[in-house]
Amino acid sequence: MIRVALIDDQPLIRTGLRVLIADTPDLEVVGEAGNGAEAVALVTRLRPDVAVMDIRMPGMDGIEATRRITADPESRTHVLVLTTFDDDDYVYGALRTGASGFLVKDMQLETILDAIRVVAAGDGLIAPRITRRLIQEFAARREPPAVRRGLMDNITDREREVLILVGRGLSNAEIAEKLCISVATAKAHVARLLTKLGARDRVHLVILAYETGLISPSE
Repeated sequence: MIRVALIDDQPLIRTGLRVLIADTPDLEVVGEAGNGAEAVALVTRLRPDVAVMDIRMPGMDGIEATRRITADPESRTHVLVLTTFDDDDYVYGALRTGASGFLVKDMQLETILDAIRVVAAGDGLIAPRITRRLIQEFAARREPPAVRRGLMDNITDREREVLILVGRGLSNAEIAEKLCISVATAKAHVARLLTKLGARDRVHLVILAYETGLISPSE
């Protein structure tokens, strides 16, 4: 059973997700909050597996709440951020706070449920609709530090290929098809990249692929 906390200042959003999750046998809502401060207190008390986090909320926003949750050494809660297309500046900040995934609010509810499962399993994701635009604009604002490029010295040629595909937003299944390998092998390569590069999750790998210059924003 995956324990979920819903954080959003719009009761309608929380209600819609709560009703949907109630009919899902492997998910359960353990708590709700309407702003960032409440979210931090809720997660500290209940330790859910996943916190579905809005960005724009009164008082403490979702970025600061995510930062505090992921900075807690005792927290094992993965944060799945909900965003809209006009939230870019907020999401750029959230990329650095440890969020494990980003979804667009108008996606189908079933897609959000699947995303909760992916994040709970320790994988990160970004909605395909915003991956290229969001990450490329994020990367374009920063020059790749030379010291970060040295990280690539420790990975194999195959792992470099996998990282490029992860950076382009491909799933493990898509990577496997592209490289003519099994899904299990693709997943193993991603796991080794996480360890070698000291990345939190798949989202962090995407950032590193751009920051190290392995993928350019204009690509």
